[in-house]
Amino acid sequence: MSTGEALAEQIAERRAGTGDPRALIGELRRALVLVPLDGGGLWTARFGGVRWICGFTDEDALARFARARDDGDGRTTGREWEYAELRGARLLDEIIPAMGVPAGVAINVADPDGSMMFPPTVGIVPDAVAVDAGEAGVERSSSHTSRQTG
Repeated sequence: MSTGEALAEQIAERRAGTGDPRALIGELRRALVLVPLDGGGLWTARFGGVRWICGFTDEDALARFARARDDGDGRTTGREWEYAELRGARLLDEIIPAMGVPAGVAINVADPDGSMMFPPTVGIVPDAVAVDAGEAGVERSSSHTSRQTG
């Protein structure tokens, strides 16, 4: 069983320009990701025509997000943030296809130097919901991996 800590380490390696993109995706699939709940569903955000499931590698990363969301100046309003702990593979293979819209996973979005986006592309999500699955010349290998944010 993989912890979010191992995923955070893989993200740091990729952001530093090292590490294997396939290993990063594999680590996301194995990791337990904390996803805040919102109105009975998972917390998502829309950006660039994609619905992003916001996930976190640990409670500290989730707390930074909660503080930023509670109040723009960083003060907390005292709201309790409920969250689900989900395996990354479940997010990618089950939840994203069920959403019915282009969707990906955004990890640690409140951490500009530690965030990572996993877009809805071949090699990350199932081909049936990958936005680039029908494009000519798309390789079914590591060429479509996560992209950095920040």
